[in-house]
Amino acid sequence: MRIKDCHNFHDFRRLAKRRLPGPIFNYIDGGADDEVTLAENSRAFDRCGLLPSVLRGVSEVDMSVTVMGQKLDMPVYCSPTALQRLFHHRGERAVAAAAEKYGTMFGVSSLGTVSLEEMREKHENPQLYQFYFHKDRGLNKAMMQRAKDAGVEVMMLTVDSITGGNRERDLRTGFSIPFRLTLQGMIQFAIKPMWGINYVTHERFRLPQLEEHVDMSGGASSIGGYFTEMLDPAMTWDDVAAMVRDWDGEFCLKGIMTVEDACRAAEIGCSGIVLSNHGGRQLDGSRTPFDQLDEIVQAVGDRIDVMMDSGIQRGTHVLKALSLGAKAVGIGRGYLYALAAGGQPAVERALGLMRAEIERDMKLMGVTRIDQLGRHNLRIHGDCGVTSPSQWTAA
Repeated sequence: MRIKDCHNFHDFRRLAKRRLPGPIFNYIDGGADDEVTLAENSRAFDRCGLLPSVLRGVSEVDMSVTVMGQKLDMPVYCSPTALQRLFHHRGERAVAAAAEKYGTMFGVSSLGTVSLEEMREKHENPQLYQFYFHKDRGLNKAMMQRAKDAGVEVMMLTVDSITGGNRERDLRTGFSIPFRLTLQGMIQFAIKPMWGINYVTHERFRLPQLEEHVDMSGGASSIGGYFTEMLDPAMTWDDVAAMVRDWDGEFCLKGIMTVEDACRAAEIGCSGIVLSNHGGRQLDGSRTPFDQLDEIVQAVGDRIDVMMDSGIQRGTHVLKALSLGAKAVGIGRGYLYALAAGGQPAVERALGLMRAEIERDMKLMGVTRIDQLGRHNLRIHGDCGVTSPSQWTAA
């Protein structure tokens, strides 16, 4: 199987599984506990059907959106994800370049493997910086100031990860940074030697956003240890409000799932929220972002930009989210599988396929602009958290 043979999310996943050692593939692929939420995130979209209109003159389609002050050529952005150079030696460099080609936003994680300064210097497309709230308040301020100095447009605070989720696949293989592999995990690396050759023949693996603050040498820290020892579960809304004031720019909270929390985010001056359950990697059994989208948009959509991630695999998923009022949607695994499958060319292909699906699906829906989509475009198959069709009004 080659990159050109990949036509959708599942094809890239299969190719990534062939190329990555088991522990690393399972780090991308896995979720928390029984992985119920992981599976449900995508199934939630199946509970609503699209209602197309015809004879609307759709020879040209404009899929551009503006979110948190950033103009995107397509309503899908690359969410920040950790450890990307473990999946391919170019890591964030490949993802940022592919996102730039398609005129969309990309994120750099505080657990990223390329510096946010390098990414901001090399690429002109919008960039967001994702970070966590640390017990060391000075570290929080230093990380925000570093992003501001680099020229990052959007600050994103992840609020659903004050402790790490119970990812049992990683426990079974011993996946951590530095590696503490079980025998089963070591065997998986041994049968995928090309990954190891690429790993040792390219530049040293680093976490440049954290290396001045976290000792990664001598096996002293793991990703689990970072979450357990450095992040502050005592974080409150007052803490976040202070950060929003300090940043004084586009500030987004990732991991919002209730109307109450969405309202609080708007009240303290956030410009955006991302409905997310971290791709099913944190609290298993949590409701899906798509199921929560309608009521949250109705509550705060006129005050704050609402986005969502978790479970996006198809252009039709994107259109369903946009129809319920999402300004844009983020993908994680959707580009990580492609990155692992073949670096920048594969990420470009994945984004290109997504863009083509959205364009084709907009034409089939009878719309030429994103703002023509609305709740009138959907009908319920089951309970997808959307109000009764009789209560919907045409956009």
